[in-house]
Formats: sequence, structure tokens, C-alpha cells
Amino acid sequence: MTLTLSTESASSERATLYLHGRLDAQTFGELDLAMLDLLPRIAEGGTLVLDLSALEYISSAGLRSIAKIRKSMRAHGGHTLLLNPQPQVRKVFEIVKAVPVNEVFTSARELDAYLDNIQRRIMDGDDQEP
Repeated sequence: MTLTLSTESASSERATLYLHGRLDAQTFGELDLAMLDLLPRIAEGGTLVLDLSALEYISSAGLRSIAKIRKSMRAHGGHTLLLNPQPQVRKVFEIVKAVPVNEVFTSARELDAYLDNIQRRIMDGDDQEP
């Protein structure tokens, strides 16, 4: 199985990367290369959404790639959010505690509600994350 990546950039403030297939020792380099192009296009303080709904498998190499993405986004005041991981992928994150639970969402609707809440809090003068 291979890894297929596709992106959707609604704005420089938020981009979505769709991962399809397997993220493992044979494919993590594809993700790393794609990030070299995508991350610089996301504005300071922006959000990168990784849609994992079609990701069937993740290995430790894939976890390292996602950790590098999160580190890079944080260095620029941004966020990395994971959307709709399949149960087996979510279980890997839970086991290794690779991603805080509040950054994993079961649907786009849940993600949008989270993002709406953050924006509402900032507009109300409370810029602390929920």
C-alpha cells in the first residue's frame, strides 16, 4: 500500500492535508517532502488540519513525521489538528500519547465547533485555548 496526499487550502490561515493509505517506514518521506512545500504557505499562527479519515495504518516513522509537523507549526505559533482518524490509527495515538486528545476530532463538524469556540474566545478577549 502507498501513501497518497492531497491538500486543500482555504486560506493562508488554514490548510487541510488529506492522507490516504499507509504512513510507515516506506512512505513517511513523501509526507516530509510535502511539508517542505506546504508549511511555508501557512501564515504565522495558522492551522494545519491533517485529515486521517483514509489513513489505514501508521507506524512509528509516521508518528515521527507528525511530531515534526506539530513542532514546526508550534514554532510559528500555529496549530496542528487531526481529523477523523480511523479507530486503529486513533488507538496508536492513544497508546503512545503522541497527540493530545484535544487535538483529535471525530468529524469535520466537531473540528469546526472547536475552531469556532477558539475564535469566539479570542474575540471575547480570552486568548487561552479551551
